[in-house]
Amino acid sequence: MLLKQIILKSIKMNKFLLVLLFSTAILQAQVVLEPDSIGVVKSNDSLVVQQIVQRDTVPFKRYKAEGVSAVVGEYVILDSDIDKAYVEMQSQGMSIEEITRCQLMGKLMEDKLYAHQAKQDSLFVPDSEINGVIEQQLEYMISELGTPEKVAAYYRKDNIAELKKDLFEANKSIKLASLMQQKVIEKVEVTPEEVRTFFFSIPEEERPVFGAEIEVAQIVIDPEITQQARDEVIAKLNAIRADIIDNGASFATKAVLYSKDPGSNSKGGLYTSVKRDSPWAKEFKDQAFSLLEGEISEPFETEFGYHILYVEKIRGQEVDVRHILMFPEVSQQSIDAAQKEIDDLKTKIDAGEITFAEAAREFSDDKETRNNGGQLINPVNFDTKFDLTKMDPALSAQVYNLEEGEVSKVFTDRDRTGKSSLKILTVTKKYPEHKADYSKDYERIKQLALREKQIKVINKWQNEKIKDTYISINQDYQDCDFAGNWMKK
Repeated sequence: MLLKQIILKSIKMNKFLLVLLFSTAILQAQVVLEPDSIGVVKSNDSLVVQQIVQRDTVPFKRYKAEGVSAVVGEYVILDSDIDKAYVEMQSQGMSIEEITRCQLMGKLMEDKLYAHQAKQDSLFVPDSEINGVIEQQLEYMISELGTPEKVAAYYRKDNIAELKKDLFEANKSIKLASLMQQKVIEKVEVTPEEVRTFFFSIPEEERPVFGAEIEVAQIVIDPEITQQARDEVIAKLNAIRADIIDNGASFATKAVLYSKDPGSNSKGGLYTSVKRDSPWAKEFKDQAFSLLEGEISEPFETEFGYHILYVEKIRGQEVDVRHILMFPEVSQQSIDAAQKEIDDLKTKIDAGEITFAEAAREFSDDKETRNNGGQLINPVNFDTKFDLTKMDPALSAQVYNLEEGEVSKVFTDRDRTGKSSLKILTVTKKYPEHKADYSKDYERIKQLALREKQIKVINKWQNEKIKDTYISINQDYQDCDFAGNWMKK
């Protein structure tokens, strides 16, 4: 039962976090919400009519007109915050059948308690960091809805400035809560003996079943890019640069027309809040922090292709930049040569003339995997194992039916910029679905044991802080069975 409770709480927290990190906390629109006779909540400005939930899902039969549901320290939770959470969950296709208003209220109060205590402990979040997040959120909203005006109207704001203000407060509260929670559990560790005690305290029939996993290796062959092709793309970028500098052409317009970066071309090549320690290519950051505001770089190369970069705004240790990415054309001759090379490699591997790992180390063009015999690393947990049910669909489709040691057919893979490579994959190890085994699954069991200990520490901290914090809960929620002692009984 203990393990089930841990997993259940983790699932619930993830569901709530998805909604509350963006929708509930952000959408602080002051709209009066009233139910009609069939459980549909309407806004009094007639802009939106959304069905919130079926009546048997929610333990209350009435809603107050923008009533205050709870106060935690300096933070107020409104009835509409909970209503909006349900709306947003439905819009994202999430099931709300098993999530009650009490559970949402409990999660909201937890978040507000963390944020309140973070301020008491003087935890600091730079405004520039919050502003960077807001810009990314607004860029996404505008890409989805079309214009800033439509975004403001959708969230029932008079203008973008008003929405930005709400976004700032909400994001700062979220970041403070996150920092506080990290601080609470940062020193929590588990010893081998604690892991052992945790595992053997679980009845055998209740021990978790771990899904099927595989380990995968790859060989990547990139078609050769000729010097002529490199020179041609550099010449194109120089021509664009000259048109902007000499004739006053718009960098943003040129990016929309010519940049091959799908992450920024629709935004005129814009990336905001680039930091020195951010995970950009070194060459990209070198240019971003060596230019003055308004300057445009010469063409330069990264692993993604060739760029020119324009510094739009410098804000201390952060810069807003625009860039244009282009990459050289690959000739059919180069594609044919790459195809022959990888076909020959596959033939030799299948014939046993060379092992897959040896071929990867000697011939693969992928720098990240070739020295390790082509072994792929799971980006989620940095392990070599992949859960078949959670793999990238494109990768899963190539290896799903392979036996251990079998090599896939040659296939073409494209990265996010559209660059094509030829690949073969092999399954180096298969792990069938199985009930947890202490020796074989120690690391996974350790994570579960750590999670249980973290939950206990969090619950203890939460109840201690509840005692010292002003808490007021609306009478409609007095009968809720909260995980924490929010009623101070």
